[in-house]
Amino acid sequence: MDLNFTPEEESFRTEIRAFVDANLPREIAAKVLGGKHLEKDDFVAWQKILHTKGWGATAWPKAFGGTGWNPVQQNIFDEECAAAGAPMQLPFGLKMVAPVIMAFGNPSQQQHFLPRIVDGTDWWCQGYSEPGSGSDLASLKTRAEREGDHYIVNGQKTWNTLAQHADWIFCLVRTSTEGRQQEGISFLLIDMKSEGITVRPIIMLDGGHALNEVWFEDVRVP
Repeated sequence: MDLNFTPEEESFRTEIRAFVDANLPREIAAKVLGGKHLEKDDFVAWQKILHTKGWGATAWPKAFGGTGWNPVQQNIFDEECAAAGAPMQLPFGLKMVAPVIMAFGNPSQQQHFLPRIVDGTDWWCQGYSEPGSGSDLASLKTRAEREGDHYIVNGQKTWNTLAQHADWIFCLVRTSTEGRQQEGISFLLIDMKSEGITVRPIIMLDGGHALNEVWFEDVRVP
């Protein structure tokens, strides 16, 4: 097995390096390379730069607005961005909720949500863990009860990374108590501006604020 990069892959690396060098804002790179705190605007600015180039979603297929790059190309891109001090592209929208929408969303949902993820319009956070339900998500207790064309959501999520900035949250919730614990769990997309949502910060020992608790009290979800 030849583990060396091909000439085409090396040429691809040169293209990536040149673009990043020319377009990554110096002040953002200085923060990353210096281990400084990044603001929401730093992440969004870099995502928009990449989107303008057509590189906003390196792991997405072209049919959904991605690059269609193979794994080697994605790895080269990640290496060059990291070496230059580019912010990490946040995975919550690009790598966690987007593939679910691609696989299970209807065309209307795909056409609405996916472009807003890749161009940096919508910031997503994750709603999985709960107090007492971390790795064992089958024990989650956040409830979603059907009421006409809506679910009514009540419960709490925790360790929600960067939820203080989020426009949307994707949540695992219990919609049924019948059968095994692993059954009756649904995946909901919830607008963070919905009435009844409260975000409470979890301040770390260094004073940083990246983690949160998210509370749901009679939140109506279409």
